[in-house]
Amino acid sequence: MTRTHVSFSDLRTAAYCLRKLYYQRTNDEDREPPPEVGRIRGLERRYEQMLEAPAAALEDEPIGISPAQYCERLAATRDRLADSGQWERLRNPRDRDVFLTGRDCRGLVQKVLDEPLEPVLVSPGEPPPQGVWDTQTVHAVAAAKALAWEHETPIERAWLEYPAYGIVRSLELTVRRKARYRRVLRTVRELDGPPPRTTNRSKCESCEFAGECGVKTRTLRSLLGFGSS
Repeated sequence: MTRTHVSFSDLRTAAYCLRKLYYQRTNDEDREPPPEVGRIRGLERRYEQMLEAPAAALEDEPIGISPAQYCERLAATRDRLADSGQWERLRNPRDRDVFLTGRDCRGLVQKVLDEPLEPVLVSPGEPPPQGVWDTQTVHAVAAAKALAWEHETPIERAWLEYPAYGIVRSLELTVRRKARYRRVLRTVRELDGPPPRTTNRSKCESCEFAGECGVKTRTLRSLLGFGSS
């Protein structure tokens, strides 16, 4: 029987909200990233240039914090990673924009590092206060497993870069994280019909399928206590 590969993007969406993935598939949703994503990811190639530029020169860049904060954070990230030799690896990867096909999943990774072999995901969003988001954990494990499958070598770490915030974090592929990935993979493969709605209604506020899904989201008026009596 031919094995059906699950895309990294489907895994990431399912980890966030399985019902959202169902509607994306049902509506044949176009999931190409908007142009702004490419702009933000492009910052990663210009770290050195941005560190040398005066803060005022960053005013028009797609960064998520003030130019002064950005320069401070990026410099701190560089210094921390340079001490362990990781900065040089991240700045000069083995490959860029690599499409990986593993045993179960496939998709694009922005960088592949060498010695040891490790994938790097470049996120256009904001990092959490610590670690990485759950959706990105699942994505990173999938990418590492696909890379390991292609090269027939074990991989125990992945990287997340948040170029709009000057942050770079590593992610160890622990037993717990691998188990989380397997659970999400299984639910995606078993998806047949609309799954239950998420209990975390905060995820519904900005979802384009909220109306179709039938959830009731709280408006600003109701949050302020001005709902109808």
